[in-house]
Amino acid sequence: MTINCKGELMDLSVPKVMGILNLTPDSFFDGGSYRDGDSVLARVESMLEAGADFIDMGAYSSRPGAAELSESGELDRLIPMLDLVLKNFPGALVSIDTFRSKVARESVDHGAAMINDIAAGNLDPDMIATVAELQVPYIMMHMRGNPETMQERTDYGDMFLEINRYFSQKVHEAVAHKINDIILDPGLGFSKTTGQNYSLLAHLERFQVFGLPLLVGLSRKSMIYKVLGTSPGEALNGTTALHGIALLKGANIIRVHDVKEAVECVKLVEVMKANAR
Repeated sequence: MTINCKGELMDLSVPKVMGILNLTPDSFFDGGSYRDGDSVLARVESMLEAGADFIDMGAYSSRPGAAELSESGELDRLIPMLDLVLKNFPGALVSIDTFRSKVARESVDHGAAMINDIAAGNLDPDMIATVAELQVPYIMMHMRGNPETMQERTDYGDMFLEINRYFSQKVHEAVAHKINDIILDPGLGFSKTTGQNYSLLAHLERFQVFGLPLLVGLSRKSMIYKVLGTSPGEALNGTTALHGIALLKGANIIRVHDVKEAVECVKLVEVMKANAR
């Protein structure tokens, strides 16, 4: 369970924490909070000091119903901030949350270490070949449709069978293109109902059949705050509880807004595992 990030082998047998840096004005939790250099650098510094292993930068909101952003608009938001982050934190391992091959290429050219694609190549036919050429780790998420339409596409016959078929096809395509480091993300909150999200979490270990690392992104999502009758801002406690479950079910990376709490969760679960043998 290792991936190669800019020549550094990352051992994922001990779960890692990916801190979220949204550069968008309309993300569901922290949209608009990090749109200037000072706030971006303060956010990255805070996450790294709290123990983040990766920083996931995104300039295109993927929340349900999000409006489309042009490719040039995404690049204009992203590249200057990526340059700023890596100038000030040259050792940071930055993942780029994008489904566009041109954004992936320019980001890696500017020092990004990984690509996190919510569409696993389905929204850009050049994405998988581009990632293969760049030779960076590739996170492939399950989603139907696109961010504008995904919540209209939650009708499954057998959800696990359909998602496993999706991953089988996508992994085969990635391996055929000689992508060496593949990470799977079942896509909690993407083209799934609240009940389906909890079913995926309850049986997350079923995706270990691929023998690939698993990433889980559930931080402050509606599957938490709608059940609790609260809001994203009040969903930290619920997030931490579900992170513990995800880690016990085999998550290798958790993608989070709250790095300190996530790092503590990983540490406690690992201590429990070590003393359960």
